[in-house]
Amino acid sequence: MSRPQEDRPTPGALDGVRVVDLTTVLMGPLATRMLADHGADVIKVEPPSGDPTRNSLPARHTGMSGFAMNLHRNKRSVVLDLKHPEGRRAAHLLMGSADVVITNVRRAALDRLDLGPAVLRREHPGLIFCIANGFGSDGPYAGRAAYDDVIQAASGLAWLIGEVQGEPGYVPSVVADKVSGLTIVQAVLAALLHRERTGEGQEIEVPMFETLVAFNLVEHLRGMTFEPPIGPFGYDRVLSRFRRPFRTADGWACLIPYTDANWRSFFAFCRQPDLATDPRFVDHNARIAHVDELYCIVDELAGGHTTAEWMTFCAEASVPAAPVLDLSRAEEDPHLDAVGLISREEHPTEGTYRHVRDPVLYAATPTALRRHAPRLGQHTSEVLAELGYGPAVISDLVAAGAAVQD
Repeated sequence: MSRPQEDRPTPGALDGVRVVDLTTVLMGPLATRMLADHGADVIKVEPPSGDPTRNSLPARHTGMSGFAMNLHRNKRSVVLDLKHPEGRRAAHLLMGSADVVITNVRRAALDRLDLGPAVLRREHPGLIFCIANGFGSDGPYAGRAAYDDVIQAASGLAWLIGEVQGEPGYVPSVVADKVSGLTIVQAVLAALLHRERTGEGQEIEVPMFETLVAFNLVEHLRGMTFEPPIGPFGYDRVLSRFRRPFRTADGWACLIPYTDANWRSFFAFCRQPDLATDPRFVDHNARIAHVDELYCIVDELAGGHTTAEWMTFCAEASVPAAPVLDLSRAEEDPHLDAVGLISREEHPTEGTYRHVRDPVLYAATPTALRRHAPRLGQHTSEVLAELGYGPAVISDLVAAGAAVQD
């Protein structure tokens, strides 16, 4: 179970690294939260209205939504009005004090505010400045607005669903945001390693569109990898309309025998041993060529046993399988309960809440819950003082509306 810093002082791998988080919604906040979990001092710069996800409902108090409780943990919140000259000046000083700046503000807006990478890196050559926008800055789509649905459509993901379901659709998860967030993290860590070796900072660009197209092409480029193509586009097994959880005698389960030995065991268990030597299913390539027929057979056979019976057989035969999890009841899963993925924590103002820990385990540099999610502007005065602002100046900034202190 994770505990705040006072109970678990073990430093993380990024202890001593300052990250200025100038991101909103999900992609950027997820990336910076992961860096914060590793011990980085992540300072979230928010407008006076706060990150839009703060105000999602339901919430016990304004600005402390379920999104905020987990996406903003381990961070400090500073509120600066970047439209105000003094707010911009404070932001400039803060970004200059950082090791890493991460933003999903569009380049043109950053340049108008004189907070773009060219300005900051000219003054601070060791700074790592990461811009995560919808589309790469060198292409004709640069500057377009982008949210998860836009990128699912633009990247071909919605088209892939249409190939299976008959019409385009969206994955019921903000997968484009989350994949891009993970990409931001690996890019920033690579840049930190480079700086450790050379002393050089750099600008990083993480475009959601290109990131998701590359992600989708991993398995689907297939025969079109070669020029000229030596086969069709798309991974047949994944694009089969019969690839889905199968109905068992009492529920639903994923049953995916994969190796030749898996299939022999599966067909023997179902009292259909001859299918293991059927030319259509005798090896991997044959099964892929006849995947629709194969999955239809599995669909027919699945109903002959309960989900529990399938899980027992599959465990004994090392056949990959899993019951379909009701995600709303994830904390009841015996494995997730045993590893403590979801715990109950006490927030100073929001009370008891569910905390989803970093799933990766580190022997030497564990991630941890070091700070509960901050209230909007909770650390404005604290951080401004670190930049050299005196109490009277901070009061003047707050009175002028350039900064907000909770």
